[in-house]
Amino acid sequence: MDNLRCTHCGEEALEPGFIADQGEHARGYARWVEGALQRGIFGGARLMGRPKWEIDAYRCRHCHHLELFANRPD
Repeated sequence: MDNLRCTHCGEEALEPGFIADQGEHARGYARWVEGALQRGIFGGARLMGRPKWEIDAYRCRHCHHLELFANRPD
């Protein structure tokens, strides 16, 4: 993504990064899941059969605001 502007301060100073997920059985990166959170009988999120998208994350070098974009389904 080129020429991204911070939606908070308007600067063109976004640097790429990622949101790490280090929970049990995690793939190492967070994903966006379509629909409202539904919990299973043991309290974990129900994910089966629901579209999951990787999250592209950018941080503004000027104001440190995070911009997140759902991109590329798993």
